[in-house]
Amino acid sequence: MIEKDTYKTIDAATEGVLFKDRNSKFFGYAYPIKSEDDVKHYLTLLKKEHHAARHWCYAYQLGTDDVSYRANDDGEPNNSAGMPIYGQIQSFEVTNILIVVVRYFGGVKLGVGGLINAYRTTAQLAIEASNILEKTINIDYVIMFDYKNMNTVMRIIKEKNINITNQKLEMNCQIFISVRKKDAELIYKTFNQLFEIEITTI
Repeated sequence: MIEKDTYKTIDAATEGVLFKDRNSKFFGYAYPIKSEDDVKHYLTLLKKEHHAARHWCYAYQLGTDDVSYRANDDGEPNNSAGMPIYGQIQSFEVTNILIVVVRYFGGVKLGVGGLINAYRTTAQLAIEASNILEKTINIDYVIMFDYKNMNTVMRIIKEKNINITNQKLEMNCQIFISVRKKDAELIYKTFNQLFEIEITTI
């Protein structure tokens, strides 16, 4: 079995989508995120923008191999909001994403079934309004060597078309590279067997 080295995410935040059910309004938002701090940041912004709303329910997922997620009902009945939103994240197979659904109560209770449908549908609309793209899972390395070995290192980087993310070139040089997961072991071995050149995972 070939190990998967790509994942799907969204490239930018979506404008709010609107779903209505019996006078309740549900605004759905999707955001690309890199950390839990991003989650807090976007929730703070939405609570300012929709300060009169009743609920700000959300779900997010972070990571590719080692996945972490959270679903929050924010005062709605248990599992009627956060998990239906998270279900859509799973259904679209996206990660590094936050979906927030903001609810304005319209005076009519929807019941748990109605809520599940409303939150699930709004989350689906928010993801559908996003641009989903496939990215490669990359491993980051730093290559350390003396300046005299620069040509050797640069030749391999060029030959193997390796992406340099940063470099510090002084008497002792550091080149930071990002390598697609499926190529990572080979690249590591290539540099590791060279005399006076060190490679370590970041």
